[in-house]
Amino acid sequence: MSSDFEGYEQDFAVLTAEITNKIARVPRLPPDEKKQMVANVEKQLEEAKELLEQMDLEVREIPPQSRGMYSNRMRSYKQEMGKLETDFKRSRIAYSDEVRNELLGDDGNSSENQLIKLREERAHLLDNTERLERSSRRLEAGYQIAVETEQIGQEMLENLSHDREKIQRARERLRETDANLGKSSRVLTGMLRRQGDCLLFTLTCYTMPLVDSQKVGSSPRE
Repeated sequence: MSSDFEGYEQDFAVLTAEITNKIARVPRLPPDEKKQMVANVEKQLEEAKELLEQMDLEVREIPPQSRGMYSNRMRSYKQEMGKLETDFKRSRIAYSDEVRNELLGDDGNSSENQLIKLREERAHLLDNTERLERSSRRLEAGYQIAVETEQIGQEMLENLSHDREKIQRARERLRETDANLGKSSRVLTGMLRRQGDCLLFTLTCYTMPLVDSQKVGSSPRE
């Protein structure tokens, strides 16, 4: 299990390093190369997301008592993925020298004002995007904690149910033992009573002739 997770980790590290390098190159590329590079980065981002999904599935298969360390690593990788997506969005809307020259053109002041306005709108858009991503990460982390808590609670309930069944079986065995002891006690008491009666009868049978003989021997002779 852990070997599969570590293999996905290595693939994710290599892939994110390539994506980071390509994102840094996007703003400096000519339009045609930039378009091709953007498509390539989008494809690799999807591959990185698929790796994260595979890693997440592996973590869910790990026993709860050993899952904490892997869950923390997953949160770190998801944050890294979110940062890559944010950087990619910034690189896509960053202005190349060619676009900047077109905006400035002949009417420098008007184009410069447009450029400033576009930059402000871009900064506002990025700020809102980052807020949404942070909220999404917090919700995802909260959901993960809730899922883990539910799993732990379910396991505790199952353990309690098993313990209750063991206690009930022990009580039933105790009742059976008490019943058997009561029955054995009654049987033993009956046996002792019968033995006492037999002993008393034997003593009576033995002593009666002796008493009669003594009476005969002690009677006066005529």
